[in-house]
Amino acid sequence: MTGLFLFGISGKMGKAIVETTRLSDGFVVTGGFDRVPHPEIKTYTDVDAVQCDFDVIVDFSRPELLDDVIALAEKYNKGVVIATTGYSQVQLERIEALSEKVAVLKSGNMSVGVNLLLELVEKATKTLKDSFDIEIIEKHHNQKADAPSGTAMMLAEKVKEVKTDARFLYGREGLSKRKPEDVTIHAVRGGTIVGEHEVIFAGTDEIVTLSHTALSRKIFATGTLKAAEFIKTKNNGFYTMKNALE
Repeated sequence: MTGLFLFGISGKMGKAIVETTRLSDGFVVTGGFDRVPHPEIKTYTDVDAVQCDFDVIVDFSRPELLDDVIALAEKYNKGVVIATTGYSQVQLERIEALSEKVAVLKSGNMSVGVNLLLELVEKATKTLKDSFDIEIIEKHHNQKADAPSGTAMMLAEKVKEVKTDARFLYGREGLSKRKPEDVTIHAVRGGTIVGEHEVIFAGTDEIVTLSHTALSRKIFATGTLKAAEFIKTKNNGFYTMKNALE
């Protein structure tokens, strides 16, 4: 049995993970961290007060809680699955530093399908980068705080690995004639959209579109459990979902 300590336990994804573990034989959430207490699982607001056994820390919270995530990981020498997005460059460097002490798996999206999409985007970019314009559109619910989404940025970075001169733009207005190196990322926020991502390769007289639509948060919870099981076996190092799925 793999015990999870869950940052953001009372959020949308936290609740989805708790529910998914209840339907599994190999996982249990033993404690959580959140401003709002979970009705059934011990919830803390101070990492120094944490008193429960766990094997892996899972973080689906907010960037401002990174200090608490790092403190708990270092105190108990436990691996971390980080799915929170919106970190600053300084915070990303702190996560890299943490991976020298414990195992860290960081991903802007825990879905198996999205991680397949990343590979398809890489392959398409290799073939189409010189003659097709590339645009990215992401859509999420109206409560999502950060934009563009972490997944949109993962897709953009995957494009840039191949199209090294790519220049990221965010939305478009006014006089903004497109340049060949532009990769524009558009963020849509509305209603209860779980998550939609679309990468458009627009060429002369033809368009290639790669997309992924999340119909529920269960897919992210299932991927998170795969990541937790993977990271449980590692002592330290920085990993991605690609490592876990392989």
